[in-house]
Amino acid sequence: MLSAHRVSFGYGPAGRSTPTLGRVVGDISLDVPPGSFIGILGPNGSGKTTLLKVLLGQRELAEGTVRVDGRAPGGLGSRIGYIPQQRAMELEVPLRARDLVGLGLDGHRLGIRVGRSRRAQVDAALAEVGATEYANMPVGRLSGGEQQRLRVAQALVGDPSVLLCDEPLLSLDLANQRVVSQLIDQRRTEAATAVLFVTHEINPVLPLVDRVLYLVNGQFRVGTADEVMTSEVLSELYGTQVDVLRVRDRLVVVGAEDPGVHCEQGT
Repeated sequence: MLSAHRVSFGYGPAGRSTPTLGRVVGDISLDVPPGSFIGILGPNGSGKTTLLKVLLGQRELAEGTVRVDGRAPGGLGSRIGYIPQQRAMELEVPLRARDLVGLGLDGHRLGIRVGRSRRAQVDAALAEVGATEYANMPVGRLSGGEQQRLRVAQALVGDPSVLLCDEPLLSLDLANQRVVSQLIDQRRTEAATAVLFVTHEINPVLPLVDRVLYLVNGQFRVGTADEVMTSEVLSELYGTQVDVLRVRDRLVVVGAEDPGVHCEQGT
């Protein structure tokens, strides 16, 4: 579904004197077959969101190639769904739940399209995430968990072959983290959609991930969670002692006295 070959891209601030991105993640190669689940981890500013923008065709590559369904990212016919970070919507937003989902079909075109086919697609996406009962409610009056269900539906309404998720669990409580994770995994298993899932907390999706891509300071490691989430690998990436502990079925990552170390706290 998705192939990245020796990809390099800039990310993060380059300083006040130049608008270009300053740091570089280099030489990433990654093949993502149908139905796979890739967790993307790393500290703030490590390039996780920038990588998703590269895959969406919104950021240029410094080197390498990316193909999604055999096409360059961002082109016509690209079947990529995108779930943004969770952000609460204002009460005054004049948008119904079904309208928000419908933007996944035609948000790039002027005006609101109506028709049986479009309505059926929106209704099917709402049903897929269990949001039918509040389909006609203003989105600003829904809970954070309900709004995030709608963002999942918006990403799925176009029947994507690849689903890019940018910290979709952020600011959600544990119950809604579990619900959103299960909705995304349900799509993966039922439709063989490939999932790339940026997260600060691996534990909610630890049973789901096939591989982990961990980004730190322009470096990266790719492998299974057992291969990447180790004291040895993370200590090498961060350049300081990092301890990875297993508590029951959860991981706890503890960085030694370095406030820059990203920690996965067990919950």
